[in-house]
Amino acid sequence: MTGSGPPGRAGEAATLDLAVTAGRVPTSERTVYEGEHGTLRPKVDRLAVEEPLEIRLTYPGGDSRRTASTLSVTMRTPGHDVELVAGFLLSEGIVSGTQDIRSVAYCLDREIEPEQRYNVVTADLRRPPAREVHARNVVTSSACGVCGSASIEAACGREHPAVAPGPLVARSLLARLPGLLSSGQRGFAATGGLHAAALVRSSGEVLALREDVGRHNAVDKVVGWALLDGGLPAHDAVLVVSGRVSFEIVQKALQAGVSFVAAVSAATSLAARLAGETGMTLVGFVRGDRCTVYSGRERILEG
Repeated sequence: MTGSGPPGRAGEAATLDLAVTAGRVPTSERTVYEGEHGTLRPKVDRLAVEEPLEIRLTYPGGDSRRTASTLSVTMRTPGHDVELVAGFLLSEGIVSGTQDIRSVAYCLDREIEPEQRYNVVTADLRRPPAREVHARNVVTSSACGVCGSASIEAACGREHPAVAPGPLVARSLLARLPGLLSSGQRGFAATGGLHAAALVRSSGEVLALREDVGRHNAVDKVVGWALLDGGLPAHDAVLVVSGRVSFEIVQKALQAGVSFVAAVSAATSLAARLAGETGMTLVGFVRGDRCTVYSGRERILEG
């Protein structure tokens, strides 16, 4: 496996072969047939890339040896994998901050097949996980997250950081959020097959935007960016997502200290319930001047 390398953006948080990541294009060409006017015509189409990412975990054991295990295998769009893993660890409650992380690196062991070498990432922790770790023995699909956990009840009952009072968001900015998100979705523009998540200040400044075939992966990537950049808790940011808001996305936002989530689509019943119980502002169907506020009306300003 690769060494710990140079310090990351927030201490010794991450190791990453930037050349490899920068060279990976998350689209793939394929000849398809489009039906129009009663005929099928061939054309070259660009598809969103979906590949497995195995997340391995190592940490100090009781006998001074390091414990190693496979934590999860998730289907994702390659790119920003270190951020994805860092965000996943925080969202799952395995770490509480970068002080718990020794390194996050691609595993380049020789026994790994060459085509899979950048599909395995090992997170090396400085201390045992902050909570009991249950390995996910099945592949987590790009559309699924919490259903792969060993205990849904444990996920629902997890304690979350206190929600901050801010940010206060004007209705005019709320109406602009989908446009700010779509303007940075280059992968979606090319394929039509990627979700996006972004952290946006109440001033309208986009702090980070990430795309992925999985909604929860896109959120983990922006949360991981904030974690490694020293930007957590993100009390002054709005989390904007391109799809629906599930319970897991609200939970990830809470772990990152986000108190305002806005979505282009709907929220699920459990997401709305968790947001209401924790004091989060949750807004869905943000389209032009229209929106649906599920909870936290007090953070939305007229004008």
